[in-house]
Amino acid sequence: MKGTGDESSPGNGRRKELGVVGLVLGLTAVVVGGAYVYQRLDARGEAGGGHALGFDGERAYQYALDQCAIGPRPPGSEAGWMTGEYIIDQLQGLGWEVDTQAFRYEGVPLRNIIGKFGQGPVVILGAHYDTRPVADRDPEHSDEPILGGNDGASGVAVLLELAAVLPQHQLSNEVWLAFFDAEDSGRLDGWPWCVGSTYVAEELAVEPAYVIVVDMVGDRDQQLCFEGNSDVALRETLWEIAADRGYDEFIPQVRHTVIDDHLPFARKGIPAVDIIDFDYPYWHTVEDTCERVGPESLERVGRVLEEFLTGGQ
Repeated sequence: MKGTGDESSPGNGRRKELGVVGLVLGLTAVVVGGAYVYQRLDARGEAGGGHALGFDGERAYQYALDQCAIGPRPPGSEAGWMTGEYIIDQLQGLGWEVDTQAFRYEGVPLRNIIGKFGQGPVVILGAHYDTRPVADRDPEHSDEPILGGNDGASGVAVLLELAAVLPQHQLSNEVWLAFFDAEDSGRLDGWPWCVGSTYVAEELAVEPAYVIVVDMVGDRDQQLCFEGNSDVALRETLWEIAADRGYDEFIPQVRHTVIDDHLPFARKGIPAVDIIDFDYPYWHTVEDTCERVGPESLERVGRVLEEFLTGGQ
């Protein structure tokens, strides 16, 4: 992803070919008078159904470590394919139906992966699993690939831990966990940003109720501000949940406006939010490793999403 304002600063189961199903009205987050309404959890972290929040930051961090152990994961690479297989294996082992979407861009084989669980109106949570092919913001290593501990692995880690905990709840929606390929090759060899998510958005036969993208959320010095291209009502609801939980790292003001995987859906009129920490000094450098990622940071994001998805009407 990149900033559209100050780009100089980030300072940023069953497998089958994808069949699109769903309805347009969300039950977990209902739009009433322009606001998303949900049932807040009580002080014990329990919803009306009596389910405690289960998202565990240490488990999520292990998912990030597993990805980084594979190495840099640029589009079309063997490591990228292996990462996709890892994601599929995790989803299937957790009981999710897995759909894949294979396609080519500029002759490069790419693959989106979507895990599905639950019944009801469709909602999408997304993250990219590719890493930038070169560390072009790192003057001393500008031709080397990046490991993507935060920019790549952190979003996937949050989604995989959600895959583990969401089946413990009674869901009011069919949840899609979408793992996008080829988000992070923009402005390299003529590639645009967000290739995989654009493909998913263009292939949708009907609209999901909303889309939430998580990207670069693992920084130990976490600062999650409103993103300028995100749906106002949806982002306010998510940040209110964070405030209720005492998460001061969620800052309710716009600091950056970025191009990311939420935009292809927003351009189709679908409410979409990007949860992103763009104040990350190691963005697109070889220093973006799992050492920069904190389990507590992953847990804060994951628990906000878990509460949002399971505390619905």
